[in-house]
Formats: sequence, C-alpha cells, structure tokens
Amino acid sequence: MVGDRVGGGDGILLPVATGPCPLSPVPCPLSPVPAGPACPQDLVGGERRRVITATSETDMIRGTDVTIEIGERVLARDVSFTVLAGDKVGLVGRNGAGKSTLLSAVLGQCGPNVRVAGTLEHRGDIGFLPQVPVSGGLGLDPVGLSHVLSGRGLDVLDEELTEARRTMAEDPSAKNIERFSDLEERYRSAGGYESEAAVARLADGLGLDQDLLLEDIDGLSGGQRRRVDLIRVLYQQPGTMVLDEPTNHLDVAAKRWLMDELERFPGALLVVSHDLKLLDRSITKVLHLADGRLQEFKGSYSSYRAQLAADQSQRERLAALEEREIRRLSTLADSMRGSTARRARVAKSLDRRVQRLQGSRTEVLARERAGRFTLPAPRRSGEEPLRVEHLAVAYGPQPVLHDVDFGLGRGDRLAVVGRNGAGKSSLLRCLAGVQPPTSGAVVLGVNVHVGYFAQEHEQIDPRRSALDNVDDAVLESETDRRALLGSFGLSGAVAHQLPRSLSGGERAKLGLAMLAAGTANLLVLDEPTNNLDPASIVAVGDMLSRWPGTVVVVSHDRAFVEALAPTHCLHLPAERFSHWRAEDLDEVELK
Repeated sequence: MVGDRVGGGDGILLPVATGPCPLSPVPCPLSPVPAGPACPQDLVGGERRRVITATSETDMIRGTDVTIEIGERVLARDVSFTVLAGDKVGLVGRNGAGKSTLLSAVLGQCGPNVRVAGTLEHRGDIGFLPQVPVSGGLGLDPVGLSHVLSGRGLDVLDEELTEARRTMAEDPSAKNIERFSDLEERYRSAGGYESEAAVARLADGLGLDQDLLLEDIDGLSGGQRRRVDLIRVLYQQPGTMVLDEPTNHLDVAAKRWLMDELERFPGALLVVSHDLKLLDRSITKVLHLADGRLQEFKGSYSSYRAQLAADQSQRERLAALEEREIRRLSTLADSMRGSTARRARVAKSLDRRVQRLQGSRTEVLARERAGRFTLPAPRRSGEEPLRVEHLAVAYGPQPVLHDVDFGLGRGDRLAVVGRNGAGKSSLLRCLAGVQPPTSGAVVLGVNVHVGYFAQEHEQIDPRRSALDNVDDAVLESETDRRALLGSFGLSGAVAHQLPRSLSGGERAKLGLAMLAAGTANLLVLDEPTNNLDPASIVAVGDMLSRWPGTVVVVSHDRAFVEALAPTHCLHLPAERFSHWRAEDLDEVELK
C-alpha cells in the first residue's frame, strides 16, 4: 500500500513463517495466532494491515536469519540486516534479485506464493511507496487529495468531523458537543488545518499542478500518479520510509527536490532505486542482494561499488590460492597411493586436509555482466511506415494534444520528449491503436505491424505465466520460447511464474521479450526502462539502436536515450518535430 501505516509503538516480537491468519481471507506471512485482539493486525479503510512491532528502542527494522522463496527460487537465504533510526539505506541488486519481495516481507505484504521464514520486526510507523500504484488510491474518495490525506487518516477524520458538526447543530447535547470537540482536537493534532499549505508545498516541489489533486486518481498519467504517491508518503511523516523506485517518471527538477527532502528526513529510510545520483547523495549504508546473499557496506553508493570490487577481487585471489593448494595436495596424495604403508597413511592425511580446505573454501559471487539483448530482424516495411496527420486528443473539454503532424521513414528512431502530462502516453496509445484520437489520423504504411510496450505493462496477461505470455505464432516450440526468455534474463523457474510475482524489472523484460517473439517492425514504447537496473537500461537502448525496424519511444532516462541514438525528436507540448540534435538530450530529463 502507498504510505501504509503498518505499525506503531512497542509490542510483541513475532517470528515470520507461512501460515493462515484467522482474520484474513488470504495467507498471512505470520505464524498462526489466535483470533481477537491478540492478532497483530488492525482493520483500516476496509483492508487488513499487518503489524509487526519490535521491543528494541533503537532498531527501526531488523531481519534475522530470513529466507524468502518463490516456487523453486531462493531469493534470500538466512540473511540478517538492521535499519537503525536515522539510517539512509539503499537496497541494491540486479533485476529479479528479490529486492521488492524483501520489502514486501518486511511489511508483511507478501503474496500467497511467497514463502518467508526467519524473524522480521520493526517499531514505529512505516510509510511505503510501492512500484505499482493502488488502483483508486487509498482515500475515501478516488481523487488525489483524498489519497494524500489518508496518509494521516485525515480523510476519515474530516468526514467524521463534518458529520459530528451536523449532529451537534441538530442536537447540541453535552454528548454531541464532547464528541465534536474530541474529533476537532484529533483533526487539529494531525495537522488538518495546515494540510492545504503542506500538500501545496509538496506538490510544488515535485512539479505537480495542484489542480490535479482534485482529479480522478486513475485518470492521471504515470508521472502524475507517481508524484501523488510521493506526496502521500512524504505528507504522512512516518518514522520510517520504505520506497521502491521513488524516482520513476520524475524529471531532473523533481529528482533534485526529492533528494533534498530525503536528506532532511529525520527518520530511517530504506530505498530500492536504480537512480545512482539518488543513492550517492542520500545513502549512508548499502545492502547488496545477489544470489540469495545480503552484504552490508557502509557509505554511499560510490563507496559501496569500490568496496564491492575490492571484496570481489580479494575473494577471487583467495579462491584461486585455495584451488591451487587443493590441486597440489591432491596430486601429492595421489602420488603416494599404492606405495608403502607409511606413504599411504600420509596420503590419507593429505586427503583430510583437502576435505577441510574444500569445506571452508572462500565463496565467490559471479561478477555482474553487462547485459546484451537482441531483437530478431523484422520483415521489411514500406519506405514510410508511419504518418501522423493533424492528430488531436482531448478528454472532455480538456485538450491534451492539438495538432501533431509528422512522418517517419523505415529505420527511424523517434524520441518523444516533454513534461509529464504533456500527452506523450496519449499519443503513443493512439499510434498503437489502443485509443482513437479525437481528430486527425494515424496512417500505417505498407506491410507495417505494430508492437506496443505499455507504461504499466497492460499488454501482459496477469493470469498467464511468463512463458505463456510469449506468443507461439513465431516461436512454436517451448524450447525456443524459453531460450528467448533466457536471453532477456528470465531463465529457469522464472518462466513459470505469474507476472505479479515478478519484479518490476522482470516484468519490463517480459514485455520486451513478448515484442521479440512477435512480427512487429514498428515498436511503440512507453517508458520501457522503468525499474530496470543501469546495465539493462543501456543494453535495451543499444539493442534498439541496432534494430533495423522503426521505433517511437517515450523515456525520461538519459542513459537509455543516449544509447538509443535517436534520429528524430518530437517536443511536447510544443508539438515540434525535428531531426535529433545533441541538445535535445537535455530535454529528456528537464521537461
């Protein structure tokens, strides 16, 4: 949940293990507990909120001997960690390492397919920003402001206060006056009378038009919704913030403002982000999750990278020395076998030394390799695969696009740049045929097949496994489809997982793999690199720059657009189409 209030105060310590909770209709990652007040959950806004509190006076979050599994995959094995009051902790790792699942385990929000063992505990309130927004928001009303105010429970208090005022006016009894006074004091203490100014400051800092807070929250663009969710968790002012990819969809100005806010935040922070600038500036400790192991490094992201490289090199040297010694002793022992009884005893002694060395060998993690993805060569399209003629889009009386007009040649790569809410996603939906324009036309050329990558991965069927989402029209055998998924880093048991159990980066890779399995020669891509790790972002851009088909892409990621090497640029809301220039790269982040 966005900004979910997961706990408060001191309380009992509970081990984490799979088991049904008697108050919840879905499996709860807590040990079986009796029904009634002893169950560590409360009911807020019609949803069960898991509460796991700790008795420690200093630890905000602690995990001890935690193991997390999804199907046959072990994401974490016997890992331990602490997040202390005032710590700013970055949780890093490649896509699919298990970062988001670990955050869900900390909050007690894992799905029924996730098995968690060990002990997880926290004290105080936690504000949570997930990768995927909650449909309709968490407020009493499905608008942005109600969603934001619910972070402090002010949406409920305001409604109760209004009803109490009405009741008191009709019957000014001592009981009704006392109830109104109590609610009014709670509203005042929660900052209700200053909420308008506080929310306005946060909206201005993140570059969100304040009027959008009164709009239907599900009608906002991805960037606008991300800002509303950030406003909620910042306005909540929890003791601990847990943020999953907080800079997705944000431009440079909003990122800088957010970095300042996080640096000033007095509580504990646990953040998953692939934004290296954010991690370098705001982080005091890094937790690195890889191959089921969790390593802790003090300092910034840059310091962590240097420490990780040094640790890796040292481990590789020790492992090489150990391997050399094992070979030497084994060879010496073999040379003594079948000889005298004395030499045979020496050989057995050497065998025992080899066994001890093998049992205590230095563990070496595989080095992270730069990814390289490949799209198959598409069928040849006509010379002009796409023409947009005087396209306009309006939602009711509100125009978004007025007169977009351009044409692309075969092999062109168009980057659409502009601020959030300028109509970029609306344009791409029209190009993909998902949404009709209000006026104007999208004309496809001869032998053109469109492939669409939606910002929120709507093209992925959540009811089908990753493997079943890959079309078998071109790749008829399961072996070929599994090989394709493997080329995008989705190998082994991942192929049989449902999309909801994949990380955000893995879902992005699945969407790209689905395009690779199709017959598209015109790709329409809306933020294809959201949630990808830095190496994968550059690899996707390089892949598309080498692909001979035609590409239209929206992205706020400078590294991706630089690797893509666009040929043309469409500036929104100016609706200006031009050849790509080096200075256009600045608009990728600035608008």
